[in-house]
Amino acid sequence: MSRGSKNIAAELVKGAIAGAVSVWVMDRITWYMYKNEDPKAYLQEKKAQVHGKYVADVAVDKVLEATGEELTDKQRWMAGRGVHYFLGMAPGMLYGVLRHKVKGLDTGMGALYGFGLFVVMDEILAPALGLSSGPMAYPWQAHVRGLAGHLAVGMVTDGVLRGLDEALPA
Repeated sequence: MSRGSKNIAAELVKGAIAGAVSVWVMDRITWYMYKNEDPKAYLQEKKAQVHGKYVADVAVDKVLEATGEELTDKQRWMAGRGVHYFLGMAPGMLYGVLRHKVKGLDTGMGALYGFGLFVVMDEILAPALGLSSGPMAYPWQAHVRGLAGHLAVGMVTDGVLRGLDEALPA
């Protein structure tokens, strides 16, 4: 409890910033992994995806279907990126607040948090919400990439928050 501000609004803002930075870093890591994996695994993953799309893009499609709204291809792409970043920023905000309240949440400098995000978001919620196929439909490379990306999200979120705590003391 000795780190940083206990002001909830400040922790939410710092968590959003940290979450956005972590998504940017995760993308670099996972894109690198994509480019260096077996092309057969990539094709298997594309086949397993809902309509061959990433989770954030499927979420946008579902919202558009539910609302009857239409977007241009560029707007749809931008909305997908917005959802993608939101999926890092919202949990980052929660982590920003809870890290001062839940003992051990920051275990491994955020690695435990990242692992939890991987299990809950990728392996449970996305398939349950119809945003992805079940875990068994994907090649092992997709799971390793997802785990690596989410560990990066956890550790970068934690690191940025620690840096912000030092730069913006209570």
